[in-house]
Order: sequence, then structure tokens, then C-alpha cells
Amino acid sequence: MKLALLTSAALALSAAPALASDLTVEIEVPRLQSVEYHAPYVSVWLERADQTAVGTLSVWYDVELRNNEGLTWLADMRTWWRKTGRTLTLPADGVSGATRAPGRHSVTFRADNATLRNLPAGEYTIAVEAARELGGREIVRVPIRWGGGAANASAQGSTELGAINVTITR
Repeated sequence: MKLALLTSAALALSAAPALASDLTVEIEVPRLQSVEYHAPYVSVWLERADQTAVGTLSVWYDVELRNNEGLTWLADMRTWWRKTGRTLTLPADGVSGATRAPGRHSVTFRADNATLRNLPAGEYTIAVEAARELGGREIVRVPIRWGGGAANASAQGSTELGAINVTITR
């Protein structure tokens, strides 16, 4: 009986949301030599260990096109679009943003972010996908441990994305 109670308590604690942490994702958009360069559309989302989507954290697209034409090209980020993008109503406060020029860009998601606020401790992946008009498409995945305290992780893209660095702070 005691063992059953202890097991139940341990399972309940492991399913509870992790202690409040902030998540910062640094994304490098490389400078590419191209006759006609267009800044890439970029999506950042969180996946469980089995690669099912938890939620979208950020989407960079051409928010200034008239009649919301920028939304038309979001499906070019095919993996994000199939997993979670097509169900998202855009523009979305705290999620949508303009495309970014080549360089390093940092986005921070506070512990009270809708995707993070009730996230149970465990193994996850930050997925970053980029697609560029007249260019290519690339996904970089960075495995993380949520709820284990401060941590750093990184991965390297090869074409449309450069270094992706993830920092978790308490």
C-alpha cells in the first residue's frame, strides 16, 4: 500500500509543470550570396521526444504585405505547417514577427508563455525551420531537458540556418 502511494505521488510530481524557467533561442540567419536574396520565413516550435508538436513559439514572416499575402507562403515551412502551423491563427500576439536580415537574432520566451507555463518536466526539442523564396528550406533541432534547471544546448544548420543556441534560465 505504501509503495503504491509513493509511486502515485512520484508520477503526479513528474507530470506537474516544471519550475518556472525562461527559454532563449538564438538563431543565426547566414548571409548567402544570391542574385536575388529574400529574408527567410522562420518558425520556432517545441516538440515532445516523439516529435509531436507542443506549440509554436515564434513565426517570422512578411507581416507587411497587403491583404495578409505573407500568410500564403507560411506553408513553405512544410514540417512546421503540417505539425502545428495550419491550426494557428495569425497574426498572433507574442508569436508573429517580421522576417529578419542576416545575423544573430535572439528571442526570449518567459515562463508564463502559453506554451511553457504548464509544460511538464521532461525531454523536448526546439525545432527551427527556415524557408526562403528562391532559396532552400532547412530544419535544425536542438534537444533540451525542461525542468532540470539552467541549461545550454546548440546545433548547427548548413544552408538556410546557421548556429541555433538554446538557453534555459531560472
